[in-house]
Amino acid sequence: MRVTKYLLFPTLLVITMLMINSCETDETQTVTTLTNLVMADEFDTEGAPDSSLWTYDIGRGPNGDGWGNQELQFYTDNSENVRIENGFLLITAKEETIDGALYTSARLKTQGIFEQQYGRFEARIRMPYGKGLWPAFWLLGNDCDVNEWPLCGEIDIMEYLGDRPTTIFGSVHGPGYSAGQSEGKPYSLTNGRFDTGFHVFGIEWGPNYINYYVDGDLYNQITPDDVEGEWVFDHPFYIIINMAVGGLLPGSPDEDTEFPQTMVVDYVRVYQ
Repeated sequence: MRVTKYLLFPTLLVITMLMINSCETDETQTVTTLTNLVMADEFDTEGAPDSSLWTYDIGRGPNGDGWGNQELQFYTDNSENVRIENGFLLITAKEETIDGALYTSARLKTQGIFEQQYGRFEARIRMPYGKGLWPAFWLLGNDCDVNEWPLCGEIDIMEYLGDRPTTIFGSVHGPGYSAGQSEGKPYSLTNGRFDTGFHVFGIEWGPNYINYYVDGDLYNQITPDDVEGEWVFDHPFYIIINMAVGGLLPGSPDEDTEFPQTMVVDYVRVYQ
């Protein structure tokens, strides 16, 4: 399928807010508009993703257990699962058996290449559709090799379940608030679906806050006061974009899930 690319440049509103000098911090939100572009991939070069920005996770996870979530896919760097075409990054899940896995897909990351503390991270994405599909755009602490998850921290900018096409959610994971106890919030479209058009998913992250946006709309702010444990978001994180299949959260694909399914990424941009 050929699609025509256009760019939607950041148009976040500058929101002026009255800062109240009191203990009622839940009535005050920190909102910023960061405009200094420090990293961008517009996916304009055909073929494999830019190796100066991206590398891959391969396989079924370090313990072979579906990345700790009982996911069903085997991640590859094959062009059938990940490639740039017509100005888009395409991450495609296929129904095929490799090393005991029932599906293949891809998981890109900037680990060891681009890692940043604070800033605005955003991507413009069109989702796939079908039960059991689990695309995500997220950040992981760069110290996870030393401080095991969730001590290193995880910031989920966008997660999506393929059989719920009007809703995404953003969350954070850390010590005392991980997995099913993570801190986050869903965002639902009142008109439209995430699998029929592109939408911009982003965070603005600074000391003591992480703001969550969809198409420039601020829908949640998470601060140290919101989590049931240590705040572990004051060090560099790297970017991950992936599409899992199956697992504890979405469940397995059913007879109505069609394959292949593709997550289409228009761009990834990072600002300070």
